Amino acid sequence: MEILHSTLLQRALLEVVVLGAACGALGVWLLHLRNAYAAESLAHAMLPGLVIASLTGAPLVLGAAGGVLVAAVLIALAARDSNVGAEIAVAITVTTAFGLGAVLALSPEVPARLGDLLFGDLLGASSGDIAVACGLAALIAVALALGHRQLSLSVFDPVAARSLGGRPQRVELALLALLAVAVVAAVQGLGNLLVFALLVAPAAAAMRLGTSVRAQLALGSALGSLAGLLGMIASAELAIAAGASVALASVALFVLALLVRPAQGAAVDGATRRSAIDALSARR
Repeated sequence: MEILHSTLLQRALLEVVVLGAACGALGVWLLHLRNAYAAESLAHAMLPGLVIASLTGAPLVLGAAGGVLVAAVLIALAARDSNVGAEIAVAITVTTAFGLGAVLALSPEVPARLGDLLFGDLLGASSGDIAVACGLAALIAVALALGHRQLSLSVFDPVAARSLGGRPQRVELALLALLAVAVVAAVQGLGNLLVFALLVAPAAAAMRLGTSVRAQLALGSALGSLAGLLGMIASAELAIAAGASVALASVALFVLALLVRPAQGAAVDGATRRSAIDALSARR
């Protein structure tokens, strides 16, 4: 296989495997909290920041972080109006940001093509990009490990969480902050559009297969990394875009999970909830 002999492909493989592991586990919690729309929204809302970073020669990571921060502030301000609400605020902010980013990206002064910003450039991964990806993935892993009990309480037993001094809203905000970190880490390789696939598809497959939260988190990480591996192999052997290959591999794993457990989604959800509540009760 070509990937075994190319340093360029091996770098890209290392980056996407690390990101896949982090995004897969994070995605499990996002789906349990029904926050898939938030993941898509943050991924799209950072486009103006990416384009501005490209125009000014700044690192794309900084542009992505700035775009996410501005979008989050605008959403929070708009959501304060009871006549608008959170969902409408997100929709307006994201569509405005994406449209603005597309307009800026068509400027002749932008050195990178629009396709590079939308679909990423895994094969352009440098040692610095890999170091950033590893650092941010480690941050996500540590945060999820330390916050496991609070997340479980907030998702499966929010009433008990409040009685024990927990604050589900703060936990959800912290999870969204981790989502922003993951999106910023993955956007250079996978792009503004395709990063969503790595966050959601492996996690959805893991939730279909795993019957406990810990099993789903482990499966999510493993399937995220596997999607990266399969996508890079397909890209190298078939000479197709790396980011798109990873996204398609992620979706293929979800479809395979549906075929393995075609009619057991509700049963798995119930078993997951019962196992989580039992584990929490045993710790009280």
